[in-house]
Amino acid sequence: MDLVPALQEPLKKVLGPATAKVMAEHLGLHTVGDLLHHYPRRYEERGQLTHLADLPMDEHVTVVAQVADARLHTFASARAPRGKGQRLEVTITDGSGRLQLVFFGNGVHKPHKELLPGTRAMFAGKVSVFNRRLQLAHPAYELLRGDSEETVETWAGALIPIYPATAKLESWKIGKAVQTVLPSAQEALDPLPDTLRAGRGLLPLPEALLKIHRPHTKADIAGARARLKWDEAFVLQVALARRRHAETQLPAVPRVPRPDGILTAFDDRLPFTLTEGQRKVSEEIFADLATAHPMHRLLQGEVGSGKTMVALRAMLAVVDAGGQAAMLAPTEVLAQQHHRSVTEMMGELAEGGMLGGAEHATKVVLLTGSMGTAARRQALLDLATGEAGIVIGTHALIEDKVQFHDLGLVVVDEQHRFGVEQRDALRGKGKQPPHLLVMTATPIPRTVAMTVFGDLETSVLDQLPAGRSPIASHVVPAADKPHFLARAWERVREEVANGHQAYVVCPRIGDEEDDPKKTGRKKTPEDEAEKRPPLAVLDVADQLGRGPLKGLKVEVLHGRMHPDDKDAVMRRFAAGETDVLVATTVIEVGVNVPNATAMVIMDADRFGVSQLHQLRGRVGRGSAPGLCLLVTEMPEASAARQRLGAVASTLDGFELSRIDLEQRREGDVLGQAQSGARSSLRVLAVIEDEEVIAEARQEAAAVVAADPELTGLPALRTALDALLDEEREQYLEKG
Repeated sequence: MDLVPALQEPLKKVLGPATAKVMAEHLGLHTVGDLLHHYPRRYEERGQLTHLADLPMDEHVTVVAQVADARLHTFASARAPRGKGQRLEVTITDGSGRLQLVFFGNGVHKPHKELLPGTRAMFAGKVSVFNRRLQLAHPAYELLRGDSEETVETWAGALIPIYPATAKLESWKIGKAVQTVLPSAQEALDPLPDTLRAGRGLLPLPEALLKIHRPHTKADIAGARARLKWDEAFVLQVALARRRHAETQLPAVPRVPRPDGILTAFDDRLPFTLTEGQRKVSEEIFADLATAHPMHRLLQGEVGSGKTMVALRAMLAVVDAGGQAAMLAPTEVLAQQHHRSVTEMMGELAEGGMLGGAEHATKVVLLTGSMGTAARRQALLDLATGEAGIVIGTHALIEDKVQFHDLGLVVVDEQHRFGVEQRDALRGKGKQPPHLLVMTATPIPRTVAMTVFGDLETSVLDQLPAGRSPIASHVVPAADKPHFLARAWERVREEVANGHQAYVVCPRIGDEEDDPKKTGRKKTPEDEAEKRPPLAVLDVADQLGRGPLKGLKVEVLHGRMHPDDKDAVMRRFAAGETDVLVATTVIEVGVNVPNATAMVIMDADRFGVSQLHQLRGRVGRGSAPGLCLLVTEMPEASAARQRLGAVASTLDGFELSRIDLEQRREGDVLGQAQSGARSSLRVLAVIEDEEVIAEARQEAAAVVAADPELTGLPALRTALDALLDEEREQYLEKG
């Protein structure tokens, strides 16, 4: 069934080709339906004006204000050497502040006639600074005199909607376009089942669309937003519920470990007891593995909470049951690290088919892109014959040449680094769909888990194993207090003198060509600190080796080194032969050196909150306490400094992920950054609307259980098809 034709009408037919082209290119709006779902960002009240006092720099703003005075100046310039150049300066005020508008050249005539003192108008433009004063150069404006019929009509509402706009299309032009298509809202198909809508007292969709674009009261806006939030949450949750339902229809081989097999032998040789959390999560996983449809579980746990141990026990359970397990890691450094730690933990149990291998032993192979041909051929052979029960690798596992004897479980480490195509390509290598365990050390607030990973059941490891030490974190304001930075290097020397090691992390490698695109990026007025390129590993290592850390053994590690060199550097560091490792974020996940106790993160403001938390988790992994120093040149009042302060003040990853999310907004979190699509969430805020999302998930599950094909709900099917067009499909698949 098609969408109602009125809402599918291309905008170029309704608004004309020029406006439609700008809307398509700059706002991603193509049809009448798209424009109706482009909601106002806020509303201006007639009597209540935007505060000129708090205008953001470099942003496109819309303000309602009154002209205080207007002066025309003439001046001489290269183009008008005889003093014929004209500049119109208009000062506007809203009671909270004043703002200067500037018009030049031929552009002065119209505003000179129209912007007379006392005139009220809406102005839109980009805020810039000239002679230390804020100004708008050549702003677009719309007079609010109310004398012409059209202006009265357009701005009749007491509340003026302010739309997300672009330099090419001001808010009020979008408003006029919306006015043109608004009658079509009457034909909008309502995706919510009637019983659900009535039971929750929600407005019908056509009414909600009218009220969000043309509200008469604040209650209109609240009612419309509440209804539109439900649409977004519900349609998204139905899509996820249908995915979950489809997964439960797939067959899988139940994998139940033998009572006296390799898992038992492994548990018997563990030198410590598992935490309560590890035991509980393992039981959830074993219960899933024993069923005849594929497990889909997300395992989230703080850095160092022992996820790898839980994953390894799941892999051994599958090997016990005659299957094979594959672990997919995002980088070669991490794959090698996992391979090393798994073989160490298993000892002789990892020596299947070798002399000295234990009775239940299996083979653990590594498969990465840079392996030599002979080693690679042997690994592929071990997988195809079933000789290897466990394989750990990078994307190389996904290649066509890789064949498994009987793939029973796929473990994906750091899910957010893999597209679902890769995940599915690996799963496609099983004779039947294998079980899937996804691990992440990035704590995900519950609502985001429900929204982004809604097709996965979730397990959380929130206890740290005994013996992990606390980590003290401090912000080092290098620009305000240079002596703090000097003290930071002294602290590193002290740690090394006590027999420990340290990391220094930098945002860049340092051998890149200057990227012309990057240098042209928009400057923020935050500080000079933003203007210089981020500090680089190669430069910093060189300066430290000749300066504050002279005499210590300093080495570098970054992603562009040859894999063998990277591995050699990591081995030397793990063996304690290197005092200080200067690295990029390649050490972010999985690197485990218990003797490393200090970490200095240079230009810490260039990293995200969750990333800083991940990095910090690399220290304090042994019995000695950890120290993490966040070095920044940002001024104290900046948002970046507040973010760093938040990281320094808590070790609770869930709390930090909330802060991260509130700052980054939903778009990035929902995979928009990866797919380039705009977030399909327009009024739903993942953090604030926790209840709506949780309730929508319940309702969606009930609807899908009763009618998986949604045959009785054609309008919901239509909305779903619209959500799951190409880009959305990728977005839902966690891009």
